Amino acid sequence: MNVLQYLCNTLCMSKPEIIRFCLTSPHRYKTYKIPKRNSDQKRTISHPSKELKFIQRVLNDYLREKLPIHDCAYAYKQGLNIKDNAEVHASTKYFLKMDFEDFFPSITPDFFFTMLDKAGLEINEIDSILLKNFIFCKASRKSGLFLSIGAPSSPLISNFVLFGFDENIKRFCAEKNINYTRYADDLTFSSNIKNSLFEVPEIVKFYLDKETNGKIKINKRKTVFSSKAHNRHVTGVTLTNDEKLSVGRNRKRLISAMIHHFKCGKLDPTEIDKLKGLMSFVNYIEGDFYRRMIIKYGSETIDKLNNYKQVKRDAK
Repeated sequence: MNVLQYLCNTLCMSKPEIIRFCLTSPHRYKTYKIPKRNSDQKRTISHPSKELKFIQRVLNDYLREKLPIHDCAYAYKQGLNIKDNAEVHASTKYFLKMDFEDFFPSITPDFFFTMLDKAGLEINEIDSILLKNFIFCKASRKSGLFLSIGAPSSPLISNFVLFGFDENIKRFCAEKNINYTRYADDLTFSSNIKNSLFEVPEIVKFYLDKETNGKIKINKRKTVFSSKAHNRHVTGVTLTNDEKLSVGRNRKRLISAMIHHFKCGKLDPTEIDKLKGLMSFVNYIEGDFYRRMIIKYGSETIDKLNNYKQVKRDAK
């Protein structure tokens, strides 16, 4: 690797300028908390400054060509999304979901450099300083450096450091006729062989300890076994018993009620934006339901919803 030379050429900056900027980069974050989905807890977001974010995106372009990412990792990859991830498991009977605990913050510079070494990627001392400071965040004087939720470089790095883990888990699952995908910190396993998934949690723990030296741990509270007899969800997508993808019954009821309120002029702008996002999601995952909403509420209403922002700007 020659990170420094690449940044000089791409950013049209001198080597001293880049090095000076990088030394303060771990502190160029705004940290705040947001509520976690379906939880009373809050998630800490560390958002990089505009200048640092731009450099992180430039680094992404450079590192994407060099860092191996496993095929079973579906998050943050061009051309793949939650629908592709869910489709892998749609035609199976038995189901296991697992979740990493504090995924991004668990990834430290030492962990990253260990994985670079395992991958046979050599870097010099200057490049290691650049990567350490441009990629990792220091939230306070007392905290160490960690991968932040909010930096554009974090998804790529998180996928890379788990390449060895993904490879071992994929090999084990292939031998057992088990499907395996990972979407960021969400691990999904499925099979048509009864009881075949019960040994998976111990295997996952074994390879996490082996490949990450215990840096990344499983959130045991989110380990869930399921089957066709119960609701099955993969990264927000419901798997139906007829092997199709759905947005789920509760979400459909919510969307239908919101469209009714929109038609009656009872939704505020924030709720309308939320409804537009839900309808876009529905159209992608379950187009039949989207078309039923057009029939039920009329194409004029749905068109008005889809064009809401444009109408709002024209009114100004």
